[in-house]
Formats: sequence, structure tokens, C-alpha cells
Amino acid sequence: MAEELIGGSDLYNDKYREMQERLRQRSEEAARMADEALSRGPELRVVIADDQDLVRNGFKLILSSFENLKVVGEASNGREAVERVRETKPDVVLMDIRMPIENGIEATAEITADPELADTHVLILTTFDIDEYVYDALSAGASGFMLKDSEPDDIADAIEVVAQGDALIQPSITRRLVETFVESRTRRVHSETSLSVLTEREREILALVARGLTNDDIASDLVISPATVKTHVARIMSKLGAHDRAQLVVLAYENGLVVPGS
Repeated sequence: MAEELIGGSDLYNDKYREMQERLRQRSEEAARMADEALSRGPELRVVIADDQDLVRNGFKLILSSFENLKVVGEASNGREAVERVRETKPDVVLMDIRMPIENGIEATAEITADPELADTHVLILTTFDIDEYVYDALSAGASGFMLKDSEPDDIADAIEVVAQGDALIQPSITRRLVETFVESRTRRVHSETSLSVLTEREREILALVARGLTNDDIASDLVISPATVKTHVARIMSKLGAHDRAQLVVLAYENGLVVPGS
């Protein structure tokens, strides 16, 4: 009787039940995505270094909207940046390049060379992706770079990626950036010595890293496991004193292991 009053038994056929199931699944997926948005992971401590008050305040406002991102220090020049980083031991430094007293490249080199700051990663803020100064910052040990006008979610994602120790540069951009400027640089005097510490397998893997291949890509190419590739990459970084994968790309090109245009 109730079924007749509200439309008959046809309302409860298989198609109706399938539609209800799809709606339920979509609701659960929406709820899951909402939970992920609210909880992005463990708290990450950030220092912002930029000589413009407006830029620093803008980034501080953006980061304050994410529960897991906490600004623990600010700096208006490179020297202050190094001091704040040593005081606060942040996970990530958002570093402008063009700053007075000491620029962002010099500050990056100091931070990445300090053993006590091994867990701190530098993310360069820039206006252009293909920039000679960005290249120098990567050579100094920066983990990657991003444009200052990036979307808030992209900024938060970038900080999380860098904090995990991964390089935040698309392989195609990295290669184009390095090839643009490496030929104008004089190769380091100690270049042959620096790569001589690597085994043949390590040199092979380094060359593939420089060409933009991921660990999975390299594993497939060499018919070994991704875990084995990861171990090799870690050893290469240790032997060459590289702070992260981005610096490996620069070293491979500067030492002639990979030739621009190859």
C-alpha cells in the first residue's frame, strides 16, 4: 500500500538501487577528500625569507590557512635567513633570491652546507622558471623552486614535497634550465675527481637521474627493483655531498656525465 502511494513498486527496481549505491559511494569519496583536506599530515615548520614585507605577509597569510603549516620565522635578507634557520631548525625555507646584504643563493649554500641543518630544505621563490639565478640556487643545494604567484594549494603541496626530501622540479624544466646555463659555466677543476668516487652502476644511474627519469623509470630501464634504485641514489648523494636529487642533476651536467642536447 505504501509503495502504491509513493509511486509503486517500480520505484524500487534494480536501476534505482544502483543509483542509490552510486550516490552512496560518491558521498563517501567526498567525505574522504574533505578529511584529507583538513588533515594534510604532520606539522611542518617554515621560515619565509624575502626582502619585501608585502610578499612575506602574503605568504604568511596563505600558510596560516593550512593547519599543518606553521611559520616559525621571517627574514628580510640572506644573513637574517641563515640566523633564523639556525635558531628555529625549520623543515622548509621559502627563499627569495634577490635580497640585500646576503642574497638567497649565498644563504642557501650556507644552510645546505651545515650538517646541523641536514633536515632543512630550501624552496626558492622566483618570478621566472628559466632564470640563471635559479640555476645557481640549485647548484647551491636548493631542493627546488616555485613561482611567487602560484596558487595557495600548490604552495602547500610544494612545501610538503620538499619537506619529504624530494626535489620539486619537473624533469623537463630542470633539464631545460640546466642546459640553458651549464655551457656558460666553467666546469669545476675537481670535476673528474668528484665522479671518480662512483661505481659504474652509480654513474649509470646518475646519468638517468639527470635525464629526468624517476626511480620507477630507472628500475624498469635497468631491470632492477625501485628499492635498489633508491639505495643507489642515496649512496650517490652521500658520495657527492649532494643535498637532494635536484643537485644531482646539476652535478651530472657540470661534470660532463650528461651533455646538453643529448
